[in-house]
Amino acid sequence: MVAMVLSFMSPQRLWWLLLVPAIAIVYAGLSLRLRNPTGARRLTRLLPVESAWKRHFSVVASLLSLAALVLAYAQPAAMVNVPKDRATIVIAIDVSISMSATDVAPTRIDAEKAAASSFVDLLPATFNLAVVSFAATANIVMAPSTDRGAAKRAIDSLQLQPSTAIGEGIYTSLRALELAPPDPQHPDDPAPGAIVLLSDGSTNTGKPSAGAAELAGQRGVPIYTIAYGTDNGYIIENGQRQRVPVNHAELSNIAKASGGKKFAASSVSDLSAVYQTIAQDVGYVEELSEITERLAGVALLFALIAGLGVVSLAARWP
Repeated sequence: MVAMVLSFMSPQRLWWLLLVPAIAIVYAGLSLRLRNPTGARRLTRLLPVESAWKRHFSVVASLLSLAALVLAYAQPAAMVNVPKDRATIVIAIDVSISMSATDVAPTRIDAEKAAASSFVDLLPATFNLAVVSFAATANIVMAPSTDRGAAKRAIDSLQLQPSTAIGEGIYTSLRALELAPPDPQHPDDPAPGAIVLLSDGSTNTGKPSAGAAELAGQRGVPIYTIAYGTDNGYIIENGQRQRVPVNHAELSNIAKASGGKKFAASSVSDLSAVYQTIAQDVGYVEELSEITERLAGVALLFALIAGLGVVSLAARWP
């Protein structure tokens, strides 16, 4: 997205913008002269009186085209989002039984699978993706790869299991990052990495999540946590209704300790919006970039409009 404030690499060329008001003043003066009876008769011989608005419209479009061309000539620049060269993103998904809750239709896990698959397409094509699942234990479902189809199949294959070991999920995600292929141009430089961790519950087995988050922070790997579900979620276990509310505190502490961010989503639309935000955070960076071609395109558009106006006037000439 282009920033509201433009800067120019050749600001001295903006003096050419003075041509726009100068031409407008000349045109206004000529229009006033044509309003006198003699001028009106002279104009009527060329154009019908009702075509005056078309003439004004064409001139205004021409002036706007000229202004856009001058701005393009001054080499405008703005802050735009550009894809990062490379990184490895681990999608760590809680597959504990509580993810079968139906407070998010059709179930938390089904909605998560769909949203995570969409997230895969939001990242730059050069990024490596890994998929980790965790419940009582954690597993690398897919090692880092740029194969988007394989990532989606890995996400779709996830199955629910008992218990929740968020700490194990983080440690396994860090191991997955170590499997990222080196950059051919810079083989000794570790690729930047991040973990996107979605969970709806609290750690009830395995290593504590606090130590895992601190280790991630020490390695410069931010964890973007997503607390998914509502406080009204429940599952039926052994014939009894059991509440499975989201533990926001633990996920917030994980994000803070690792240098990441914590998000909350209580619906499919919320989750999609969160993934879009994370994709912008981890996949793109704002850079000052020249946008001359954009203003040149605007100039071309106004020139086309002015040309159509002139053609319309010419079609009415006797």
